[in-house]
Amino acid sequence: MKRCTLCRSIRSSLILWTLLSIPANAANHADAQAVLKRMESAYEAVKDYRVSVQVILVAENGARRTEEFIYTFKKPRQFRIDFQVPQPGTILIFPDEEGKVLVRPWGLRFLDLHLAPDSLLLANRSGQRVDQTDFGLLIRNMGRSVDGGRRGPLEIIEEDHYVRIRVLAENHFREGKVTRYDFTIDKETYLPAEIEEWTPDGVLERKITFRNLAVNTGVPDSFFQP
Repeated sequence: MKRCTLCRSIRSSLILWTLLSIPANAANHADAQAVLKRMESAYEAVKDYRVSVQVILVAENGARRTEEFIYTFKKPRQFRIDFQVPQPGTILIFPDEEGKVLVRPWGLRFLDLHLAPDSLLLANRSGQRVDQTDFGLLIRNMGRSVDGGRRGPLEIIEEDHYVRIRVLAENHFREGKVTRYDFTIDKETYLPAEIEEWTPDGVLERKITFRNLAVNTGVPDSFFQP
């Protein structure tokens, strides 16, 4: 009799655990999908945008490198980067007439370089190419992290002005690597506000912050043809 009572108790505990855990995970996934749908819809209405970007790159030894620049994008695929830190005056424009990246160091025209997007001169340890930087690609990568690329827990946190999605997933740019992403979405625009990339054991590798976003400013094509 005692054994049967123990079995019923164990079964009841398992049922309770299932009821408590599975709906919570399903709810997180559904909520994240709803946020991503709103982001996709918001981005569809964007024709161009300009945003101030700060990138903090953390080396394996803990040393930090900071980059600051103005990023201007126009659909379908034109962008310009105006660096402020660490090379003020340097600009990058994609694509040039040959489909390459025009690099003008310190704004000096006679130093113009025309580099392939995968050139080692444009590479950084994140693995992200310079032509993989627009919000549209970021939103698609976020969707992949929530679905097929997910390799661990998914958490969604709603705050007054932001929604945060935290997920362990395949790295967006480095094959075979798993990264813990913390995506912050602005609830006013439903566009990205910040991204943090951590190792699975909690070491920060990169942080990207977007500020002063201006959408549909009517930027002319000539801006991308200096």
